[in-house]
Amino acid sequence: MRLDRNAPRGRIHSLALDSELLRGNLLGDPTEREVAVYLPAGHDGKGLPLLVDLVGFTAGGPAHLNWKNFGENLPERLDRLIAAGKMPPAAVGFPDCFTRLGGNQYINSAALGPWEDILIQEVVPLIEGHFGCGGEGRRGVFGKSSGGYGSLAHALRHADFWAAAACHSGDMAFELCYLPDMPGTLRALDKKEGSIEKFITDFEAGPKWSSSDIHTLMSLAMCASYDPDPDAFCGVRLPVDSETCEVIAERWANWLKWDPLTMAENNAANLRRLKALWIDCGSKDQYNLVYGARRLHRALTAQDIDHVYEEFPDDHSAVDYRMDRSLPFLAKALV
Repeated sequence: MRLDRNAPRGRIHSLALDSELLRGNLLGDPTEREVAVYLPAGHDGKGLPLLVDLVGFTAGGPAHLNWKNFGENLPERLDRLIAAGKMPPAAVGFPDCFTRLGGNQYINSAALGPWEDILIQEVVPLIEGHFGCGGEGRRGVFGKSSGGYGSLAHALRHADFWAAAACHSGDMAFELCYLPDMPGTLRALDKKEGSIEKFITDFEAGPKWSSSDIHTLMSLAMCASYDPDPDAFCGVRLPVDSETCEVIAERWANWLKWDPLTMAENNAANLRRLKALWIDCGSKDQYNLVYGARRLHRALTAQDIDHVYEEFPDDHSAVDYRMDRSLPFLAKALV
């Protein structure tokens, strides 16, 4: 639903990517991907800054184009913000990065695929080559939850490519947001004879999925993202003992290398190159992400790294309204 029915409507263009980097991927995911691109009314894209939307787990970029009840989809939000003069015109890319395991952390994984490279080497060049937008110093990345994690990971690792980033309720402090799910994951696997393969194949057979099943799949996807075993089914390797749920130190150490709090210890200086960095989280986040966000804010402040940090009185769900603050912030920094 459009909140401002008088705002000029931007146009959605659909590009087709046939990813060379995704060929032969372990999960058997399709290499052909849609990359939807929003252009504001009256613009052909040339010379505009480029923002890339990384969506949360269980979604793909095109999902943010869907009609929404009682609220705006993202293009409608962009139309309103630009028409009101709150945000300068910008091109926005919506790549489909969905995987067999239900989502993406947007990093390179021997199981899920080299998604870090796909975004930088294939998706963004496709958009920029077609529309003449973006370019050095004029690219931003944003997202919420897994997408917020991906945006922050890209900012920490590729500040030479991205010039701005926004992380909404992103995954961090892994011992708080992931380890508490491991007992439930083991109980779900016990119902499938302890077999990861049986759980995944039964899940895929459907025809209906419970929220707890989806949560278990997400935990398995994190395993395949942060510490994949290419010889295991779908690359999934647990970081805990399957009988006692004791943390396996070697396995968990590989996870922690990908925790933004760990990456910030080693790569925070890269963030100084950014023109804009936005971090926020709900104070009631049910996945404990606010505690990691506070830690990151404290660490960046101690290193005198410029950023905006905000907490808001809400949880992890239905917080797209926060983009009313972050998207103008990013776009203004990139013009």
